[in-house]
Parts: sequence; structure tokens; C-alpha cells
Amino acid sequence: MSSDLQSTDETESASGQCTLCDLPTPDEPITDPDVDGTFCCQGCLEVQRALGDVDDAESEAIQDALEGETTDLEDVDGENAFFAVDGMHCSTCEAFLEGKAANVEGVHAAEASYATDAVRLVYDPDVVDERELPDVLSGLGYTARKRGDADDGEEGSEADLVKFLIGGGLFGMMVMMWYVLFLYPTYFDYEPIVDLGGYDGLYIFGNIWLLTTFILFYTGYPILRGAYVSLKAGLPNMDLLIALAAVSAYTYSTLAMLVGRTELYFDVSVAIILVVTAGNYYEGLIKRRAAGLLSDLTEQQVEEARRYDDGETIPIDEVEPGDRLLVRPGERVPLDGEVAEGNAAVDESLVTGESLPVEKGVGDAVRGGTVVTDAPLVVAVGDDAVSTLDRLVELLWAIQSSRPGVQRLADKIATIFVPLVVVLAVLTTAGLLITGSSVTAALLVGLTVLIVSCPCALGLATPLAIASGIQSAAKRGIVVATESIFEDAPDVDVVALDKTGTLTRGSMSVEAVHAANEETADAVVGRAAAVERLSEHPIAAAIAEYAPETTADVDGFERDSRGVSGVVDGDRVVVGHPELVRERGLSISDELESHADSAREDGDVPVVVGWDGRARGVIVVGDAPREEWTEAVEALSSGRDVVVITGDEGAAADRFRDVDGVDEVFAGVPPEAKAETVRRLRSRGTVAMVGDGSNDAPALAAADVGIALGSGTKLATDAADAVIVSDDLGSVAEAFDVAGGTHRRIRQNLGWAFLYNAVAIPLAISGLLNPLFAAVAMAASSTLVVLNSSRSLGSRK
Repeated sequence: MSSDLQSTDETESASGQCTLCDLPTPDEPITDPDVDGTFCCQGCLEVQRALGDVDDAESEAIQDALEGETTDLEDVDGENAFFAVDGMHCSTCEAFLEGKAANVEGVHAAEASYATDAVRLVYDPDVVDERELPDVLSGLGYTARKRGDADDGEEGSEADLVKFLIGGGLFGMMVMMWYVLFLYPTYFDYEPIVDLGGYDGLYIFGNIWLLTTFILFYTGYPILRGAYVSLKAGLPNMDLLIALAAVSAYTYSTLAMLVGRTELYFDVSVAIILVVTAGNYYEGLIKRRAAGLLSDLTEQQVEEARRYDDGETIPIDEVEPGDRLLVRPGERVPLDGEVAEGNAAVDESLVTGESLPVEKGVGDAVRGGTVVTDAPLVVAVGDDAVSTLDRLVELLWAIQSSRPGVQRLADKIATIFVPLVVVLAVLTTAGLLITGSSVTAALLVGLTVLIVSCPCALGLATPLAIASGIQSAAKRGIVVATESIFEDAPDVDVVALDKTGTLTRGSMSVEAVHAANEETADAVVGRAAAVERLSEHPIAAAIAEYAPETTADVDGFERDSRGVSGVVDGDRVVVGHPELVRERGLSISDELESHADSAREDGDVPVVVGWDGRARGVIVVGDAPREEWTEAVEALSSGRDVVVITGDEGAAADRFRDVDGVDEVFAGVPPEAKAETVRRLRSRGTVAMVGDGSNDAPALAAADVGIALGSGTKLATDAADAVIVSDDLGSVAEAFDVAGGTHRRIRQNLGWAFLYNAVAIPLAISGLLNPLFAAVAMAASSTLVVLNSSRSLGSRK
């Protein structure tokens, strides 16, 4: 059935593009003498009117924030290819992979984002085959695969566990056992605890050296790789500082062992590698556990199509322009095109964000990814043979790959701290040599400076705090997908909210029943539901679900583009648009007309029910706001601007205007323009976007912080930095609370580590600390970081 269904006129002209979103404009573009440009719809015009063009300085700032210091790939000729790359963990990985790809013949440009594990390449297909591109990005611990292919992350996590437990834990305990039994006692002038008899010290040292070598270069490989990548990229990071301390202790101890000295510091190398690896593994383990909460979400893209002429089902990439495809009720339209045969209501909420279904007939345009609800359609594929949903996917991938991950605070500090520590160690060693100290004594003091720089505490400061934040969020029904949320969320200035499915429930439901004086609400709903149960329209489903179970038989069922009818208990019951009811000879009282008008003003759909010559009632159906939405908006508006962005127009959007906490409402915004709207909002500061549909995905990715509701599509959850699994809008404010608490915890950990360094490094330079005591002090500072990170962030509100 169809009740107050929206109509569309999507006749487009290739002669012009929308100033805001670059979609083709209609034959008569939307314009306004007070606004520069031409637009595809009124929504884009209103966004332009409110936000305008960002001036050059603001545009440059937004572009830098969105794309980093990279080439604008939109201006580069070539084919696009998008890849997911496992193994990226910091901003130096981005710079390294971009530089590596740029050196390959046929690759014109590259953009990488460790926040989303995404890389975009622009290449010449005549020079390099797309199938060869994953090999360009793979190696040194990175594994590239085409976006959309299966992920083998679970296998990788099991390999990490084996590497840590066997390569680290087991061999690490063996090293420390040798030290406890033989070396530590001699450092304090005691006899070894165990007498090996005929075995000499070289045997002991050889075993320790072999085990340490394995731990350093096998278990510690990710750290060493990170250090190498940071050097290649010219961006010192925490991995470099940790590697310097571990490798320096290992190198000094190896040389000392060869010249017969017994003061060996292999235990320092082992401790550094194991502690930092354990912290990183724990962070990854917590992230994987949290991500498991999203395992029930499903993919929304269409992979096959059914040809109408021969009934054959073929892969989507084999469909040709002009092919006629059969789309049955409940199925998604595979590709953009127009209706060749049939008449049906189409649910476009997934793609456009519009909550009410749209009636489509012969000649009307339909979008790929939308759902045919109540009758079959034959769709003639458009000239481009593309899907709107697929365009959204590509737009999402382009945004994700151009969005650099937020550099961890510890890595920002490391860009200054690493060179400083190295310079201090070199100058101290050189100074001692110049003043007459022995080479061994000078090297030992230089080594102490490197060890005492507390790489363990600095290395643990961020991953342990993040792991604690992720775990705390998971307990509140929030999955943190991208750890950069802990850096960005505390600084959010603007919160943009999608309407359909976010502020509203996202599905049709009965809001009210108005019965004529002589009828009861149960009678009106009961007869309407008896007829509607034979229809698959979303509004029909809402009425059928609302009504109690009925055993009434229906004869002579008929479907019209504006409603349905059928004989119930001897009366022909008509359910649908007021015009349909009047055409069937039924009168509508002034009272019921008033109820219908009020429903339209509220953005809902009035469904008139009548029999025996008169309308007997009006059932109000709509996408009602969530019960908690006003409280959620009030919480989010504290210190922030709140903006609503929706594809709906008219009363459906107007109900959110003039509400306490909502500063602006942008209505009628097409999906392709949502991301651009978010970009322009970023001229006002840091922006968070909250949504649930595939049409929201590019905007979620374009925002500094993207938060998706768990009831949303997989495309939306893939784009988000955090997902509210509980589907409770009130939890969005809690996500900000957890992020803020975690950010403070990171700063506390780093503050303690550097306070320790401010005391310990001068003592090391002066020669008052030796590497053994430096290692003990380093362990103590690491313990404090662990204890601080393990403190609760607070209970659920």
C-alpha cells in the first residue's frame, strides 16, 4: 500500500554539477540569487547558504587535517585501487608505505591511513597490473589485501600469541633463571647459587646470548620494524627509542662477553622487549575482544542480479547497461536505473536516509542498494551500470584512506625526546673519553643514559591506558574501533547527528489511533490489520504488528498505489490515502480530517480506514523519535554545538528545530553531500558525527570522530571510530566521557615517565647509576604506569 508516499523527480542532466556535492544537477538546477552556485537539491543549497565556502586559510587547515601532507589524488590521472593493510600502527607507517608505493613504476600517488588500515593508490593500468599492487605494499610485517576481501586477522592474532608466549615468555624466563642462579649473586660479591662443576662461564653466557638473540629479533621484531620504518620515514617514534635501548644493551653485552667481562645486560634487553610487547599484545587482545561484540552485523551490498528476460542470476559485475533486472519484494535493487515495469514502494532509508518509503512506477529512477518492499519491479540498468550504494562505498574508502591517523601523544613527544636522548648519550660518552675515561667506562655510562630514558614506561603509557579505555567502553556497550578517538573526542566542538535511525527508531510504527465516535480503536486497527497482513509495505507491516492477532478472513484483496482493500466480515474495508478512500465512495468526517492534517504537520503518515460508506478511523504511522533523544541531545550539547543532518524534508525534519540543545537542522541533504557538510562544519572546530545508515558512512569517516549505532549497517560501523552496540543514544555521551578519562590517563602516565626521566637521566650522566640499577628503576616506573592504567575509569551512569 502507499499512504502519503513521497514522489521524486530525479531527471538529471550531465550539463552541470552540484556546487556542494558534485552530483549532476537537474535540467533546471536549484539556485538562489543570494547563494553562489547551482545545486542538485534544496538541501545542498541550504547547507551552502548556512556554511558557505570555507575561506582559503580554513580550507587549507581542513585539507591538511583530512588528507595530511599528501598529493591531492583527485587531481592525479589514473585508476583507483583501495587496499586494507594489516600491520600499520602509527603515523610513520603511513609515510613509509606512501613513499614505498611512490617508488614503483606505474603508481602515480598514494594515500595511507593507519587509523583505518586503508591505503589508496592511483596507478596506470597499462604499466602495472592491479593484482600486483598488494605485493607493492606487503613486506616488513605489512600485509595488503584488496578492500572487501576476507580478513585473516584471527590467524594473525593467534600467531602473535604464539610469538609472545614461546618466543618471549618461555625463553625470557630461562634468561632470567640464568641471571638469578649465576650472575646476580656475583654482582654483589656472592657465590653463584648453583655450581655447574665443569661447565665454565662461556657456556652460561652462550646460552643467555642465544636466548636473548631469539627474543630480541623474533619477539621484538615488530618493535625493530617500527624503528626501521621510523628512520626511513624520518619520523622518530617510541619504537625507535625502545629499540635503541634494547639493541644498545644487547650490543654492549655481546662485546663485553667476547672480551671476558661478566657485567652483562642481556636481562635489560629481555625486560624491555617483553614488557613493551606484553603491553602491545594486551592492547590488541582487548581490542579484538571488544570487536567481537559486532560479529552479528551484516553486509548490505548486492553481489548478484537476476535478469528479467531469461531469469538467470549473474554476478553484479557482469550486468551490462540496458539489462532488465527483476527485483522481488524484500530484495535490494542491484544497480541504479529506472523502472521498466511494475509499481512498488521502495525503502530508500539505507541509501538516502529518508525514513518514508517512496512509490516508484514506470519511468521513475531507482537507486542501487534500495529495497523493493511490496511488489516486484523490472529495472532497466542505467548507462553507467553503477550502484549508488557502491558509490558510497568508494567515497567512504577514499575518505578513509586520505584520513591520517592521529599521531599518538607519545610518538609526538618521541620526535623530540629520541634525538635528545641519543645526543645526550653520545655527548656523555665522548666527554668521558676526552677526559681520560676508559672506553668501557665511557660506553657503560652512555648505555646507562639510553636505558634510564625509561622506554618501558613510555612504551606502556599509551597502550595500557588505551586498553583500559577500550575495556571500560566495552562494559558500557561501546566498541572502540579506532584508538584515535581518545585523542580527538575530548576536543569535539560540534556534534552532527543523523536523524533517521539515530534520533528516530529508523522503522515505521503506529504512533496513534483515532476512531470515529461510534467505533472503537481495536475495531479500526483489527480490520485494517486483517487487510494489511496481505501487503508487504513497511506501513502495512507496522499496522499488522501493532494490532492484536486476528482470525478474520479476507476476500477479494486489491492493491492500489495509494493503499489496499479487502472484504472482511462482509464489508469491503479500504485502508490507505484519504484520496483513495474518497474515490471508493467513503466520506471522511471533519474530525478525522483534522487528525490526518495534524499527522502530516508532525511529519507522520495518516492512514485512513473505512467501510460501509464512511471512514471509521485514522491510524497515524511514522518514524517516531527515540524516547531518550532529548536527554541525549541535552548531554551532548554541554559545551558543544549540536547539528542535525537528514535526507528528510518538511515536517519530518522540522520537528527537530527549535528544540533545546539543537543549534541547526540541515534538511534534504543527499548522502553524497553529508560528508561535504561535515567537512565544512570542521571550519568551526573538531567535529563528531553520529549515524547508523550506509548513507552516513562517508560522513562518519570524514568527521574527526565517527560514532555509529549498533543497529546500523556494516558500512556505517566500518566507517566509525566507535560503535554503540547497545543502540542506546544516551551512550554517545558516555563514549565522550570514556574518551576524556582515557586521554587524561595517557597524560598522567606520560607525565610520570618524564618526571622520572628528569631525575634519572642527570644521575646517569653523572655516573651515579649503573645499568643494573637503571633497569631496576625502569621496572619501578613501569609498575607505576601499570597500576595507574589499571584504575577504574568510573562506573556506568
